[in-house]
Parts: sequence; structure tokens; C-alpha cells
Amino acid sequence: MIGVPSDTGAGHRGATMGPEALRVAGIAGTLTRLGLEVEDRGNLFGPKNPEQAAEGGYRHLRENVIWCQNIQEAVFNEINEGKLPIMLGGDHAMSIGSIAAVARFCAARKKNLCVIWIDAHSDFNTCDTSPSGNIHGMPVAITAGLGPRELLSLGHKIPMVAPTNIYQVGIRSVDTAEKRLVLEAGVKAYDMRYIDEIGMREVMHNILQDVKAKDAFIHVSFDVDSLDPTIAPGVGTTIPGGLTYREAQLCMEMIHDSDRMISLDLMEINPALDFQNSTAKLAIELAASLFGRQILPPHPRKPREE
Repeated sequence: MIGVPSDTGAGHRGATMGPEALRVAGIAGTLTRLGLEVEDRGNLFGPKNPEQAAEGGYRHLRENVIWCQNIQEAVFNEINEGKLPIMLGGDHAMSIGSIAAVARFCAARKKNLCVIWIDAHSDFNTCDTSPSGNIHGMPVAITAGLGPRELLSLGHKIPMVAPTNIYQVGIRSVDTAEKRLVLEAGVKAYDMRYIDEIGMREVMHNILQDVKAKDAFIHVSFDVDSLDPTIAPGVGTTIPGGLTYREAQLCMEMIHDSDRMISLDLMEINPALDFQNSTAKLAIELAASLFGRQILPPHPRKPREE
């Protein structure tokens, strides 16, 4: 576990407390009880949030670059030693650093990488489309090769991950100009209407079959605002109509069953906006499903009709 107490990419203060909220809620103990060996590397250090206005279309670009450089080094060192890094966030801009590290690791092994981005937002803005300039609304675009040179250069190549290897789940808030970029890039976005219509099981089956066909590893980047705010109030940007507990849990369970996840981000928990740390506790419950906790032992299921 690597703590990243940064809110330099966000529009609201408070995500700096996210790593400690997860620790207080018992993430290490929960994973240990699943039979995992858990090491807490403590928190990384980076610049404080200067709370300045955007310059050249970006807020706090220099500070975000430094944070993401530090993250990339830490995550790459852990995954290169055969460990599964969990980034405890922190705002979602920090995922630029973790994805850069994991993509570099996979490229060195000539292995495909797919990113499952679970979020209420597409996070595919650029300086030309973002109303705010907040970089936590841009990490998917940067991963896919659109953004400032200073952040693009963190990757082993541009794009870090092919846009067609990025799968977005739970999307329900996309800026007007951002929609065109998402469609043109070829990112595979499963918005809430799509989930409503065909169900989470079908969505995840489609994604995981595609990942299997590519023989790829999976990086999961989970923003807690993907969940409905009635169950996850501790986020900076609450958007109604999000994932239910069981939809999110099924998503995690199916990712675990694929046996392809090699890294994880837990992002955007804001204890200042939470109620009795309930959002961090819920994030840990879902992380436990990602690491194999089951309601009952595996049992035969009816074969799927293709």
C-alpha cells in the first residue's frame, strides 16, 4: 500500500486525508484476513496544494508532475519486485503516475495492459475542454496521449495505454466538449444507461472477454464517486444515479475471477465530506471483493448462453 495524500489535481480540498481514512477504516486488516501479506509503505511526499487559478489551461501543473513522478517511481519499484501495488489516494490525477509505472512494467515484458476505469466522470478533458483546468478531470486523456508534454512524458511512450484498451464503467457526467474526445479516441465507455439496460454482469463479461482475447493484465482505477452518493457521500463531486453496492461488488468480484489484476488505485475519498468514515469503509469492502472475498465458496453456475 502506497499512500498519496494529494488534492493538487482536484477542485475541492480534503482528498489528502483519504489514505489515512482507509487505514483507520482497517484496509490492512481486511486484506490480511483474506490471507494476503500486506505491507504499508506509508505516504509519499510532494508539493502542497497552492490553491491557485489555472495557468495556460491547467491548475497546479508543476505540482501534479512532481507528485506523479514520485508515484511512478514508487509503484514501479513495487510491481517490479513482484508485488501488487495499491495506491491509496488522493485525487484521481495521481493515477497518471501509477498507470505510467504499470504500463512501463508491462511494456518491458511485452505484455498488453488494459485499464478498467470505474468513475462517475470520463476524466478525458484537455486544457481546451475543461471548464476548470483541474487535472483530476484529465488523467484518462493523458493516459491515451492527449495533454501537456510535462505529464505525457512520464510514460514510456505516448500513449501510455492504447485508448481501445481503456474501459470506463459507471460514467454519468461528461463535459460537453469532452464527449467528442472520448468518442474519437475509441475509449470503451459503459455509461450508467448502458449498465441499466444490459446489467453489470453483461458489461463486465464483455470487458473481461475482450481483455482475455488481448491476453492483457488489468490495472483497476476506482474512484469512489462512481458509487451512488446515497451510499458514498465522502467525495468531492457527488453525481446522482451511481452504482449500487451490489453492482459495484459484482464488478469487483468478476475482475478478481479473471485473475488478471496487477495493480489498484483507490481514489478521491474525502473524509471532510463523509459521514463517520462510511465511504472509506465501503471502499474497503469493495477492495476485499477485488482480492477474493466471496459470499459463499465457489459453486457450479449455469453455463452462459453465447
